[in-house]
Amino acid sequence: MPPVDVAAEVTSNQPLSADYNVLTLAAPAIAAAAAPGQFVMVKAGLGHDPLLRRPFSVFEVLRDARGAPTGISILNKRIGASTELLYAARQGQRLACLGPLGQPFVPVDPPVEAWMVAGGVGLAPFAALGESLSGRGVRATLFYGARRAAELFYLDFFRDLGVELVLTTEDGTAGERGRITVPLERALASRALVTPGAPPMIYACGPEAMMAAAAKLAMRYHAPCFVSMERTMGCGLGGCYGCVVAVRGPHGRAHHVRSCLAGPVMAGDQILWD
Repeated sequence: MPPVDVAAEVTSNQPLSADYNVLTLAAPAIAAAAAPGQFVMVKAGLGHDPLLRRPFSVFEVLRDARGAPTGISILNKRIGASTELLYAARQGQRLACLGPLGQPFVPVDPPVEAWMVAGGVGLAPFAALGESLSGRGVRATLFYGARRAAELFYLDFFRDLGVELVLTTEDGTAGERGRITVPLERALASRALVTPGAPPMIYACGPEAMMAAAAKLAMRYHAPCFVSMERTMGCGLGGCYGCVVAVRGPHGRAHHVRSCLAGPVMAGDQILWD
């Protein structure tokens, strides 16, 4: 189904912290077609300032009491003009929203386990993926890292889905102190010793250095890994070439693809990280 461009009404704006919020948008046509890992392009204001839309992962697919899709939510962190406007968006306001766009995650089925690796705002694609995995009966773990405890969000949401949580913070205020790739490596090494030949599926999203580390760990332990590339996108449709990613091409040569079309979900072992 091709993407649709709608004037989506803001149905709620839930602040999570001084910088993070979750916006819910009435967009049933987008919600009906969206898959975990896909994204939407949202224009935060009217007129020409800001001029361009911004990409946001589909955080949740919202449904009514009968299960019919009614809209989506997006996880926003205010770091610039557009995200500042989205942080301050009012209920009833309409935002131009184009989607769903891009290549999604492909959920696994039991008995394969799923390990989601999120850093900061990289949590964004995993609410929808977690719901999909839970509905399939897949045993799932979320490895989730942030700077401090106050920036770890939606923990009860994932607990209610039956997702196991492994947490780290840079300041040690929640979970293990340090980077999330440390417990990920420890878990991969332990898994390889206990159940060799049965690796989990790894899904990663967050800072590029974190995704590169997760993808390299997955290769070391022979686990499949898919990452959601968070490149700057001006259009989301392949026209601006602002989201180019270098991947392995024929004969080992670098080949460049647009992550809005070839991704954002891409195989971690095909990306040239260095």
